[in-house]
Amino acid sequence: MLEDLGHTVLEASSGEEALRLLREGPRPDVVITDHAMPQMTGAELAKRIAEQYPEIPVVLATGYAELPGGEGAGLARLAKPFSQKQLNDVLAMLAAAPQ
Repeated sequence: MLEDLGHTVLEASSGEEALRLLREGPRPDVVITDHAMPQMTGAELAKRIAEQYPEIPVVLATGYAELPGGEGAGLARLAKPFSQKQLNDVLAMLAAAPQ
């Protein structure tokens, strides 16, 4: 869907791989992560990104209505399943947010 919207996409199969890609660059404008991943949740990945790369916004895609312990509070969210329009809307919101 991101490519259909004209974006360049880098894919990572885990949170650790995503952090490696961020270290190696180039850095993306935004990270979109699923919450349910092996070894590291999307909320944990978002926290690590915020600590190391605070300029990169993170969108958390999840099928959960509420996350345990308030995880992911303050993150942009996409409720799964989501449409291309919903994806585009959250990206537009992030692009319009003051940096």
